[in-house]
Amino acid sequence: MAASSLFSLKGKVAVIIGSASGIGEAVAMACGRYGAEVHCLDANGPGAEESAKRIRSEGVTAHWECLDIRDAEAVHHSFDRIVVCSGQIDIVVCTPSVNVRKSILAYTTDEFDRVVSVNLKGSFYVLQAAGRHMTARGSGNIILFSSIRSQVVEPGQSVYAATKAGIVQMVRTAAAEFGPSGVRVNAVAPGVVETPLTSPIKADQDWYDAYASKSILGRWAEAEEMVGPVLFLASEAASYVTGTVLFADGGWTAVDGRFQPPGV
Repeated sequence: MAASSLFSLKGKVAVIIGSASGIGEAVAMACGRYGAEVHCLDANGPGAEESAKRIRSEGVTAHWECLDIRDAEAVHHSFDRIVVCSGQIDIVVCTPSVNVRKSILAYTTDEFDRVVSVNLKGSFYVLQAAGRHMTARGSGNIILFSSIRSQVVEPGQSVYAATKAGIVQMVRTAAAEFGPSGVRVNAVAPGVVETPLTSPIKADQDWYDAYASKSILGRWAEAEEMVGPVLFLASEAASYVTGTVLFADGGWTAVDGRFQPPGV
């Protein structure tokens, strides 16, 4: 099979959650360019509408909808409407996350609930709604977003890290449960990416530089650099890949320390 066919999404219906900005926006645009009909979903309705308009301007069918993934009923209703509208759902990518960087002793109950509600509960609701339709149809694939924080942490990352580790285990379990029905489930785990979520870090030059120096490549990622990993997992090129976590972290989790011993 030609490489162009392996990565083609022609004839597919892709639902991209978090498509108003950052990684989700970049992924939504790329899915359209690779031939998919795209549904742009985001809690930021105007942002999702703008992404859909940009996709349509390139001659691709695109729709938009305001969706808060913390609302389980709304998530299920949204997926039901998409199936009525487009007849099927082939690809689901869920990118939204929030983080409250505080020590464990300083965390409030409301902050804990906020992070867990978006990152873990929201991802679960999406996984459940997508899985219900895809297993019934006998095909499809779901891509959730984890993080390097599922593996390595620093002070102030307790709840965020816990949710990202939880996503990994949800993905593995869903892959085991949905796989017999022909549905693949995977996760992408970025390192530091320039998105609205990381804007507080970018505003602090010392913090920004420290994160840049931690990766092997010595820099942050652009949101567009997450497109390749997602398109791979969404396409037939990854037809035998399920239950896995693809780290797109510039080598962050591969290295232990930055000192180069003499003579190396």
